[in-house]
Amino acid sequence: MYRFFAQPQINTRTRSLIGYEMLIREADAAGWRLPQSFSAIPLDAQISLIKLAGRELALKVESISFNLDQQQFMNDQMAAALCQAQLMIYPLTVVVELTEDQASHAIDPQALQKRVRLYLSYGMELSIDDVSTGENTYEKIKYLLPLASEIKVPLQNFRQEKREAEIPGQLIFWRQIARNHNLRLIVEGVETPSDEELLDELDLPLRQGYYYGRPHLFKLQ
Repeated sequence: MYRFFAQPQINTRTRSLIGYEMLIREADAAGWRLPQSFSAIPLDAQISLIKLAGRELALKVESISFNLDQQQFMNDQMAAALCQAQLMIYPLTVVVELTEDQASHAIDPQALQKRVRLYLSYGMELSIDDVSTGENTYEKIKYLLPLASEIKVPLQNFRQEKREAEIPGQLIFWRQIARNHNLRLIVEGVETPSDEELLDELDLPLRQGYYYGRPHLFKLQ
């Protein structure tokens, strides 16, 4: 069985909830866990959860975000179902987060751009997740920035990779990229008061992380 866990995304400047990232989890005898393979999750299960989440949250928040790796992003069935879901849950905006995971085969950049434009034509938005890690380095994703609405900087990834010293510089770099392209910048993995202090100093109010709320099982009516 699969269910969504929801993690809040907040604007500390306005002290408001702006949306949720919906994180899919799988149940086993030990409880809820990360799926071993996101690409192996049945498409019908994912789409059903997206529609249910949209119905529950319509008019309560501005957006709900979902992670797709490159392979899922380019899947024709996934694209068709997401477009249908966006029409059903309007005015809630579906934000498709393109993760840093590499596809099993190389994706043609023009094909990726074409798929982004399809999503945009239905009112969805593109978020580039986990920038500066995995496949989402600046050089590899800069061609997508004119089509994006959002980028996400992952403090947790820098910590896992023992790159903590890079965090202030990376935040300043991506803040400028966001300003140049008129993008939202969400900092995720915010966990401590010192993280909050740094983000306050850099005037980065859009945040997500354990410091503001852990992912919780999304209740379905």
